[in-house]
Amino acid sequence: MSRIGKKPVGVPDGVQLTIDGQTVTAKGPKGELSVVLVGDVTVDKTDEGVSVLPVGTSKRARSMWGMSRTLVDNIVTGVSDGFEKRLEINGVGYRAVLQGKSLHLALGFSHDVNFPIPDGIEVQCPKPTEIVVSGFDKQKVGQVAAEIRRFRPPEPYKGKGVKYADEYVFRKEGKKK
Repeated sequence: MSRIGKKPVGVPDGVQLTIDGQTVTAKGPKGELSVVLVGDVTVDKTDEGVSVLPVGTSKRARSMWGMSRTLVDNIVTGVSDGFEKRLEINGVGYRAVLQGKSLHLALGFSHDVNFPIPDGIEVQCPKPTEIVVSGFDKQKVGQVAAEIRRFRPPEPYKGKGVKYADEYVFRKEGKKK
């Protein structure tokens, strides 16, 4: 039995949830998201919220059970609260500046990196060394944060680069005399 799949997804006030076959659509204050679930699970609306159940006892049905429940939970959380990823920039002269619909990054290259911000994603720079990526689609937020980090991932000797705020960079010792 899936511990994650057994829990029903709570639907907060202000969120409308519609189920049409295998398509679950959530509409809330932040926007509207929908997810198409695999045929190995069924979705039912109950008093407690939305419950996801496997169709059979096959390994694939049990594997998809918890994942499908998490996908439904992600769209409900996204349209009500939204998601956020924080990035930190470490290094002398490394900084980020927001200019219109583009993020300009100075990361030690001979040129600045210009990153166009996709629709549905909001990027803020409270400090020149901090980037906050937020939005209502968890997959998009994570993808944009990963693309920004990919320009200059943190290196293990001095820790310079772009890293997630909650990421630990394992530091290596430099060479000895």
